[in-house]
Amino acid sequence: MTNMKKMTMIPLLASFILGSTLWSGGFTANAATAATTSTTVSTVTTTTTPDKQTNHLPNIKILATGGTIAGSSSVNTDTTGYKAGALGVETLINAVPEMKSIANVSGEQVVNVGSPDVDNEILLKLAKRTNELLARDDVDGIVITHGTDTLEETAYFLNLVVKSDKPVVVVGSMRPATAISADGPFNLYNAVKVAGASASKGQGVLVLLNDRIGAARYITKTNTTAVDTFKSVEQGYLGAVVGDQVYYYNKSTHKHTTSSVFDISNLTQLPQVDILYEYQNNGRYLYDAAVAAGAKGIVVAGSGNGSLSKTSSEGAEAAGKKGVIIARSTRVGSGVVSPSTKDAASNFVSTDSLNPQKARILLMLALTQTHDVNQIQSFFNEY
Repeated sequence: MTNMKKMTMIPLLASFILGSTLWSGGFTANAATAATTSTTVSTVTTTTTPDKQTNHLPNIKILATGGTIAGSSSVNTDTTGYKAGALGVETLINAVPEMKSIANVSGEQVVNVGSPDVDNEILLKLAKRTNELLARDDVDGIVITHGTDTLEETAYFLNLVVKSDKPVVVVGSMRPATAISADGPFNLYNAVKVAGASASKGQGVLVLLNDRIGAARYITKTNTTAVDTFKSVEQGYLGAVVGDQVYYYNKSTHKHTTSSVFDISNLTQLPQVDILYEYQNNGRYLYDAAVAAGAKGIVVAGSGNGSLSKTSSEGAEAAGKKGVIIARSTRVGSGVVSPSTKDAASNFVSTDSLNPQKARILLMLALTQTHDVNQIQSFFNEY
């Protein structure tokens, strides 16, 4: 290796592996190797510490799914053109050896994809594995690494189907592992800290980025690239990690986890639910196309308070007459979509404060329970 190459590698390593023993270039080699492998991993066997521990530390399992937190680039200033999901879970764990002082950490690679490619099959696989692990006496909490683009959807899905009050923390990063000032390592450390805190029990599924602890029900991505992108605009954060301490000052008031009626243990697929966006001069044909493609539910990202144009209303009402549930959400980013007295008659429901992507998650699960529009409306009121 030439001196020039060595000088190039040092800042790449230093940005992610502070204090680790991987200064020899193994991290960069792993990244290069991972970049040439398949984006899905069929086995889930990577373990860095034994599952059964005799010390006082909590046993935390990290389930890795890929995303920016496992991203890699040959340029250490690259924060947009990297390869997501290039690194495996063992590389992530080894890069943050400080976690060993706060928990007994082991990891599994469930999949390794960018979060736009997380589909219903992956959601079910991840949720079932999470429930399996949480049922074990030697697992005290779970951390899930995930790409940020659809992180809130996965977190909310888990919030509705996890059957344990043990902590589940979904974590990501906005900068790849190879970037200067990568945020992934400290996010991962904090996520393990939160998952091991007794105060995290019963809080529902949590989202941890940028020192803030958010509820899966309320948190959303608000900026394309900023590290403080995840915010809970109206409801606020549940807590924060400050000075290596976990603080809570809020609670989610909606049903979740052990109080949820949704059970995916025997499900192999989820009902098709599509999202349509309201805009000026939109056409009915999108509704007709969704119904023809097999949609059982349609979430409308309506304007304002879930408003639909006359054309959209015609398409939505026609779909409702065929048994399709129409969920009125909003494109504006925050606020409650209030119910209308006309909703039930047209097979419509209002989505409370859920954004369109989370409303889709709840509607999919609701349709595994019932097609009664009044019951589905009650789900949106409660969850």
